[in-house]
Amino acid sequence: MSLPSLLRSPAPAFGLAGLLGVAGVSHFAIPGFYDAIVPHAIPGPARPWTLASGVVELACAAAVALPRTRRLGATVAAVLFVAVFPANIQMAVDWRSRPAVDQAIAYGRLPLQIPLVLWALAVRRGASGPA
Repeated sequence: MSLPSLLRSPAPAFGLAGLLGVAGVSHFAIPGFYDAIVPHAIPGPARPWTLASGVVELACAAAVALPRTRRLGATVAAVLFVAVFPANIQMAVDWRSRPAVDQAIAYGRLPLQIPLVLWALAVRRGASGPA
């Protein structure tokens, strides 16, 4: 299967929807992890931000999974991946004194946002319907 035909297939969209779904559920299953990486500059307590981002991830997962809302869902997912980048920066800053494995995880999350954004944009390009 060629890359253009792969991008038009539902496989990348279902993969992205699955990733977003797991991430969204994890915000409710282990909220303390996400609370800890909410940037300190964001006003108010961390928990509402954690839960709100989980809801947005679940909504994106549902939208990406459905062909008629896939384009919009992938667009919002790409924006979401950019919007949560400050949390990854906060994690990297806060984990500077942790063991090397933890630091590698924290710093590894930073460049990982790029392929996530590109994946969402590729799903958007392969989808039909309004953006």
